[in-house]
Amino acid sequence: MSWIAEVRERLRTPAPSRIEGGEEREAAVLVPLYVDAGELWVLLTRRSDDLRHHRSQVAFPGGKLEGREDAWEAALREAREEVGLEPQAVLRLGELDQVETPTGYRIVPCAAAVPWPTSLRPDEHEIAEVFSVPLTAIANPNLMEQRTIVIDDFERDVTLLHVGRHRIWGVTASILMNLLKRLGYVGAEEE
Repeated sequence: MSWIAEVRERLRTPAPSRIEGGEEREAAVLVPLYVDAGELWVLLTRRSDDLRHHRSQVAFPGGKLEGREDAWEAALREAREEVGLEPQAVLRLGELDQVETPTGYRIVPCAAAVPWPTSLRPDEHEIAEVFSVPLTAIANPNLMEQRTIVIDDFERDVTLLHVGRHRIWGVTASILMNLLKRLGYVGAEEE
C-alpha cells in the first residue's frame, strides 16, 4: 500500500473528533506531509518576529475561515498566502482531531500530501522561516518535555518538542501529537 493510501486510512478510522459549537471562531491549518528518503516529513513555519500575535512561534500555515469557506478552503488559501503552496499541488489525505486555542479558536487540521521538492514563496511579513522535520524525530520521547508555563497570568501544562533549534509547543505540538497517535508512531502515548 502506498504511504498516501495508508495515511488516508489511518485518518479515516476512527473519525476525527469535533468540539461542540460555542463562542469560538472557526479556523483551519494545513498539515503538509511528504516522503523523502523513505521517511515521512512534515512542513512547518516559524512565524515572523514582528507579528502582533504568536510571534516567533512554530506553526502550520492556517487561519480563520472567511465567508462561507470550509476548513479545507481556508487551509489551502492560507497555505498559498503564507508559503506560496499552490492548492492544485496539494492532495487531501484527511483531517485530524479539532483543537481549541486559549485565544478563542476551534481549529480543524487538514493533513495533505505535497510534492517534494517543491518551490515555496514565504510571505516575508508573516513567515520568518519554512522548515521540515521527519516524523520520527518528533516521535522521539527524548525530545519531548512536559512543562508548566505562564501565559497571560494563567498556568498551562504543555508538551514541548525540541527539534533541532526549534521548540514546538501549544496547538502546533498538540496537532503533531495527534498526528503521531493517528499514524501509529512510537512516542504518541506521551500525548
